[in-house]
Amino acid sequence: MSNVSWRTWSGTHQARPRRIATPTSTDSVASEVRTAAEEGLPVRMVGSSHSFTDTAVTEGVLLSPTALTRVRSVDAEAGTVTVEAGLPLCDLNTELSARGLALANMGDIATQTAAGAIQTGTHGTGRDVGGLAAQVCGMEMVLADGSVTFCSARHNPELFNAARVGLGAFGIVTAVTLEVCPVFLLHAREEPLPLEQVLDRLPELRAENEHFEFFWFPHTGRTNTKRNNRSDGPAHPPSRFRAWLDDEFLSNSVFGLANRIGARAPATVPAINQLSARALSARSYTDVAHRVFASSRRVRFVEMEYAIPAEHASEVLREVRSIVDKGGHRVSFPVEVRFSPPDDVWLSTAYGRDTVYVAAHIYRGSSHERFFADLEALFTAVDGRPHWGKLHTRDHTYLETVYPHLNTASGMRARLDPQGRFSNAYTASVLGS
Repeated sequence: MSNVSWRTWSGTHQARPRRIATPTSTDSVASEVRTAAEEGLPVRMVGSSHSFTDTAVTEGVLLSPTALTRVRSVDAEAGTVTVEAGLPLCDLNTELSARGLALANMGDIATQTAAGAIQTGTHGTGRDVGGLAAQVCGMEMVLADGSVTFCSARHNPELFNAARVGLGAFGIVTAVTLEVCPVFLLHAREEPLPLEQVLDRLPELRAENEHFEFFWFPHTGRTNTKRNNRSDGPAHPPSRFRAWLDDEFLSNSVFGLANRIGARAPATVPAINQLSARALSARSYTDVAHRVFASSRRVRFVEMEYAIPAEHASEVLREVRSIVDKGGHRVSFPVEVRFSPPDDVWLSTAYGRDTVYVAAHIYRGSSHERFFADLEALFTAVDGRPHWGKLHTRDHTYLETVYPHLNTASGMRARLDPQGRFSNAYTASVLGS
């Protein structure tokens, strides 16, 4: 047993695997899988540890992709890039920008590895472009028998459909091919608005903006909205002082202090949220897209996020407010609301439907169970799908009712990995034993 323990970014789960290996190539990943099979051990590949669930936990062999970070190829004419599994998204953004290319959409955390983000269904917000998995056009994988395969829409399409958001349960992803586009600028317009005004205008705000999202401050009627749209330029990023003030000092340093106070004295949270909501003023700027999409998150938290049919957005969000107000909860983090068009990825939270994502955060160390349970009852009542990497209590029995292809995918997984080499308690629960 290894003396090295592994834990998630938020501390929600930890593991002490039999051993941790750092493969340097696809062949060495395959060798590790074959060796684990000889020893009768399960295998999991970790990413940046940013998931809140136990999706990467194993008592067997834990593979770290820190040496799998090469950009293998870039085809600007075809609009594709192939990168190894462990390349952090922030580094991918830098590499693409240097070549005049970019991802069309991404989430607001850029420290995740390429494969880890894709395998758990990481998404941003978008009217026309979906999450990262929807931008994948090919994957290289090591299967349970140690063989290496490639899948795409044309080659082994069923595996491609199932494994793009596959939780590492179909095989170890060693490289991904992503669609890219020419580098572009985004004009960001951030503006505080009353919650009721946002909910009344949701169809308009979504239709008129390529990327729209908002943060609601619980215990208040206030939001901070963000509208991102492509711009011909010129670039006009925030000044160094304004960027530091808004994104580091207010959003991290002061916000961290406010959460520490709120954790010690929960009765102060509503007043603190009123101050926090008023502290953020309107601003607009234009910058390279990946700098607009991503933000720094240094205050640690636990999170639940559900994807619900977009037509229920306003009613569900009003009920979330009612749960906070009537349930005696003290919630110091804003509730984050984002959107996605339908996609065709079997286990994507946006599969086949226009989607709104509602994410609730609780400061790490504070009690979250009762609040999350109240929200989960609301979200599941409208056929919500939990984010695979964020806290939830749903298992295969529920999930098969909201994912039309879940059982087909689970059957494929059983054929590819009959010994459960890539299984753990989490994948068994959500995908079926």
